[in-house]
Amino acid sequence: MADNLESSEYAVTVENLEKRFGTFQAVDKVSFQVKRGEIFGFLGPNGAGKSTTIRMLCGIVTPTAGKASVLGFDVFNDAEKIKANIGYMSQKFSLYEDLTVEENIDFYSGIYQVPQAVKMERKEWVIAMSGLEEHRNSLTSVLAAGWRQRLALGCALLHNPSVIFLDEPTSGVDPISRRNFWSLIYELAGKGVTVFVTTHYMDEAEYCDRLAMIYRGELVAMGTPEEMKSRYMPTDILSLECPEPFVVLQKINEIREVKEAALFGRGLHLSVQEAEKALPIIADFLIGSKLSYTRLEQIKPSLEDVFVSIIEARDNRTSGQGVTK
Repeated sequence: MADNLESSEYAVTVENLEKRFGTFQAVDKVSFQVKRGEIFGFLGPNGAGKSTTIRMLCGIVTPTAGKASVLGFDVFNDAEKIKANIGYMSQKFSLYEDLTVEENIDFYSGIYQVPQAVKMERKEWVIAMSGLEEHRNSLTSVLAAGWRQRLALGCALLHNPSVIFLDEPTSGVDPISRRNFWSLIYELAGKGVTVFVTTHYMDEAEYCDRLAMIYRGELVAMGTPEEMKSRYMPTDILSLECPEPFVVLQKINEIREVKEAALFGRGLHLSVQEAEKALPIIADFLIGSKLSYTRLEQIKPSLEDVFVSIIEARDNRTSGQGVTK
């Protein structure tokens, strides 16, 4: 069965997947598909169900209900085959800090049963890819966080898997290292590797081919980054730059036209129904309230704006349901 599906358009298929821990519903009827060679982002806040989903797909956790397959292997019946054919980089640093760079690679070569004939070649590839040629004999514990993450990625790729799952791979890593890490991800995808990555960084989500947004165990949105901005954003977004954004935030919600206001960098992002009508009203209010500002203009919504809008809409519906019961 798996061999027949090896040529399928999709590397991962998920249908009504659920996971319950006692009475807690961690993942609630999630459905999606991931194309081969795609960078698929699984986006959501901490505790949304991202890691639980990825662990079910990796054969680490058994689902409660639903269907899912990875490379044609069923998550219920073929967990060990899934583990042998994928790469997995966990949220927590997974290498042994008391081993050297080379010793870690050798250890994971054994775990993944890399053939002896290609073991040395794969080891040199990992060292070169990680940029650790001068540190191959260094203890992993002395490496900077960014280098350790690159080494962990390399170890997850030792057996040359066609699908790799990355669970919050850049958590705790500095911005430069994060960008370098994503350059490696692009290289992998360019070679046909399917990359399934969970993140709560909105800027990282922009790098993905497609996104699925999960909140409280439910899939609440899906599409390319551009589709997400156009399809799931019912309001216009205004950017308000001002010297005292927190002071302005305390007052701006007095304006009826402002649906939501949030701090964003050195200013605010304002959600309004119609930008053209709201702009002069907001400007008059700021002047009348003696609140200084340097710029007020309509902008294209960011993924963060979309994310906040979707979550607030979902919370409002949930609280509304609670009132009517």
